[in-house]
Amino acid sequence: MSIAPPQSPPTRPAQARTEEPRRSRGSQQSKAFWIALAAPGILWLVLLFIVPFYAVLGIAEGQLNRLTESPIAQYNPLRWSSSNVINVYHDLIGATAFAAPIALRTLLYVVVASVLCLVIGYPAAYFVARFAGRRKGLFLVLLIAPFWISYMMRMLAWIDLLQVNGYVNKSLAFLHLTSPASPIDWLGGKPLTVILGLVYGYIPYLILVLYAGLDRIDPSLIEAGRDLGLGRARTFLRVTLPLSRQPILTGMLITVLPMLGDYFTNQLLSGAPNTSMIGNLIEGQLGTPGLQGQGAVLSLLLLLVLIGPMIYYVIATNRSSREAA
Repeated sequence: MSIAPPQSPPTRPAQARTEEPRRSRGSQQSKAFWIALAAPGILWLVLLFIVPFYAVLGIAEGQLNRLTESPIAQYNPLRWSSSNVINVYHDLIGATAFAAPIALRTLLYVVVASVLCLVIGYPAAYFVARFAGRRKGLFLVLLIAPFWISYMMRMLAWIDLLQVNGYVNKSLAFLHLTSPASPIDWLGGKPLTVILGLVYGYIPYLILVLYAGLDRIDPSLIEAGRDLGLGRARTFLRVTLPLSRQPILTGMLITVLPMLGDYFTNQLLSGAPNTSMIGNLIEGQLGTPGLQGQGAVLSLLLLLVLIGPMIYYVIATNRSSREAA
């Protein structure tokens, strides 16, 4: 009985052996390309965010020069002082706290203004995305037009309209809603003026984001809902609104975050202490000798508050991407 000689293991073809180094070199070249492409953005982020952030942190954890009333930045974490943090804590929570009502007022203004932005902006974006037809380009130009004018110029136009002898009071008097002898002082510290100013300033961002999301919804999905017997209202609630959840979240994030730190709108349209927001408090402390360190701490606290919605947005976006895949 003869025994067959052992067979040698099969060898891979020469082409397969040569393809592996090529694939490895191609992967390395691709990685190097994306690193080089991202390098300017990373450098920009380091120079214009990380470095200023650490400078603010150094001022917040530094000390005060009692002679010149100027902050002494401390960049060594081992020598940080907590005096500014303690002072801000007492301003927010202590018995003589005055910053807590300002923070709560800011939150109230932002919530009301963001809800008004959504109530006004969603129908406008829905109309342009679904019913504008051949005039969609014209409506898009009208939506983008506010960005061609600086924010300050738009607020100054509001000041001209809301003056005692402005067109708003003249229109109300013409409609017999107010008396010409006693016009409304819109710029005299009214919370309604500040809220409407926030809405006017930030609603274009929300409308553009909502339009981009609503325009990407497949019309066949809406038609399928109608074919299944759903009316217009139920189709909107069951199909359109759930599909536009991500654009709503994105648009609200873009509008809410800058609103929380806004100080310019209130400064122009009111300037009264009873309508001051947290941004006005930070701006005032950064410009007052001896209080720059506390202003830096408040700036960092506001940044920590803003990080929460940003993290939630990233998690919600990743979840939505996985569900779509």
